[in-house]
Amino acid sequence: MRAPSRTLAEQWTVVVPVVAVVALIFSWGRHLPVFAVVLVALCLAGAVLAAVHHAEVIAHRVGEPFGSLVLAVAVTVIEVALIVTLMADGGTKYSSLARDTVFAAVMITCNGIIGLSLLVGALRRGLAVFNAEGSGTALSSVAALATLTLVLPTFTTSKPGPEFSGPQLAFAAISSLCLYGLFVAVQTVRHRDYFLPLTQQGEIQGTDGHAPPPSRRVALQSLGLLLVALVAVVGNAKAISPTLESGVEAAGLPHAVVGVVIALLVLLPETLAAVRAARRDRVQTSLNLGLGSAMASIGLTVPAIALASIWLPGPLLLGLGATHMVLLTLTVVVSALTILPGRATLMQGGIHLVLFAAFVFLAVSP
Repeated sequence: MRAPSRTLAEQWTVVVPVVAVVALIFSWGRHLPVFAVVLVALCLAGAVLAAVHHAEVIAHRVGEPFGSLVLAVAVTVIEVALIVTLMADGGTKYSSLARDTVFAAVMITCNGIIGLSLLVGALRRGLAVFNAEGSGTALSSVAALATLTLVLPTFTTSKPGPEFSGPQLAFAAISSLCLYGLFVAVQTVRHRDYFLPLTQQGEIQGTDGHAPPPSRRVALQSLGLLLVALVAVVGNAKAISPTLESGVEAAGLPHAVVGVVIALLVLLPETLAAVRAARRDRVQTSLNLGLGSAMASIGLTVPAIALASIWLPGPLLLGLGATHMVLLTLTVVVSALTILPGRATLMQGGIHLVLFAAFVFLAVSP
């Protein structure tokens, strides 16, 4: 009786992304009534769950840290496409969308995903154990990228307002790509063992569970379906974004809330995958997903937006305000104190979740 159940589950993860893409095709570029928005949102949620399943299949096939890298890069590439599309359609109204979305992604990953993962890991074993060398390298890269691209534009004087001049933007884009490329080389080749999950005794874990890895054919099918599911997630998020924007404006909330909601929707697959990994005592995988996603969000988004700014209308506002800079600084300091010992308790998870709650609250009530 168990085999048909598994077959049904496999069929569900194949059918749902296709249905979500069909919903995307019919909803693209149209004003949706409320019932259609609800249907698209349900398709989006199903695509998120399917994306997590296929990402885990790929991760099981290729092992860590390649599995978490595939999901982080795939999500970020499609996130970039969403930002560019919205900025091209919205003109000056979306001049700060890249900044709002990237900063929201950093706060969601470094506080929301990491905090939740540490909390789940500590609840399960008392201590969440991870590799301080690998996680510390990722955190320092995130801090450097965030400062170069989101903090410096507020203080440069070549152009008025929180934006780079042309040469400054080019330098920031090239630096971001170089740092991200160097990190990927370190993570996957030079010091791959720094990013592998650890046991409670600090030893590198073996394979995930006792199930054999999937075949190459199954892994390639999951890779294709993962891309389909991610396209559906981001596309359906864009389809319902006008309704979200109308709701935000009707409620009198700041326009930056739209970027926060978009980042939350796009990062749902990584959030669920990170929590599942933490439940299996693979907290390092959760940190790889969280910090890797933050780095990819900056290291890939900023160069792409810098290139797109050549033809995009309006200015490109990247510099953070004072409140967000305080949150970013506090996040970096707290994250360093969390990661350096190589193990964390419920307290560290709770602190990160409180910082995430503060970010969401201040986005709604600045």
